[in-house]
Amino acid sequence: MTRLQANLNRLSALTVMLMQAAALAPAMAEPLPQAKTTLVEFDNSAFPYRGDIPEKNLPFLDAADGDRRGHTAPRGGVYWDETYSDRRVLLSIPKGFDPKKPALIVLYFHGNLAKLARDVRDRQQVPRQVAESGLNAVLVAPQLAVDALDSSAGRFWEPGFFARFLDEAAARLAKLYGHESAHAALANAPVVIVAYSGGYLPAVWSVHVGGAKARVHGMILLDALFAETDKLAGWLAAKPPAFFVSAYTKAAREENDALQKMLTEQKVKFQTSLPPRLADGSVVFIANGDDVVHNDFVTRAWIGDPIKALLSRVPGFSRTAPPKPAPAKPR
Repeated sequence: MTRLQANLNRLSALTVMLMQAAALAPAMAEPLPQAKTTLVEFDNSAFPYRGDIPEKNLPFLDAADGDRRGHTAPRGGVYWDETYSDRRVLLSIPKGFDPKKPALIVLYFHGNLAKLARDVRDRQQVPRQVAESGLNAVLVAPQLAVDALDSSAGRFWEPGFFARFLDEAAARLAKLYGHESAHAALANAPVVIVAYSGGYLPAVWSVHVGGAKARVHGMILLDALFAETDKLAGWLAAKPPAFFVSAYTKAAREENDALQKMLTEQKVKFQTSLPPRLADGSVVFIANGDDVVHNDFVTRAWIGDPIKALLSRVPGFSRTAPPKPAPAKPR
């Protein structure tokens, strides 16, 4: 065999190896061609919860009927195991989500008397509102107490649980998306917490003891401040690199007035009109008139689709804008 022929054979073998390696390598992730929304059971779910109610030193499950265990909710009376056994989480990734762009996780805590499919997905249209905000964002909404007059936070009361929940959410979302690059994009992605009504408890405890406070990019309360004002005041007084919005009706006016008073005493600046951009450090209160109905607040407040309206003012995470060009290299 001539030297030329031997070199050609080696080149041919190298070409085959490179082609095989390219075939085995994962394809570059592309923007999602169609939206994906589903319910997934989590290991790290809000319920079941077997611990105590924080700061009360009382067991959460305080009622028994044979083998059944229940919890006495202040407004709803005793609810049994089936109310606190749904491990499912609503996951939604909008069409066009691109792991190559800065990504955001929207964590939604529903209120009382809610089910994920019936209320969060269909009635309140939360996946649609997130998608239409234009953000490169995914939605994660855990089932809390099922269809009950109960605002209990469940395992979100546990120190560090918020962080563990986010870790599992990133892995589950990557599987739903269909490419490992989504996990890399979401594993440390900033989080905007959106809470409606009774969802305030898991929202507040997530920033209080959740273990991933640094990842919280913002908090939106939709007629959702009914207690824990001291914890929110303490969080905001620490000047977190996050924005805070509380929009409310007369149902939560007293607590919002109390929080504003606390912030004034702690010299934390806030505003009572919505700015064009919800930048880091923005603290905003939006009072609604008496004609706005609490039960419709997620879809009809001072504006239609308030989740969409507020998220659209969060800068830096556009899904629809073209990526910024790389800076030119100096000559």
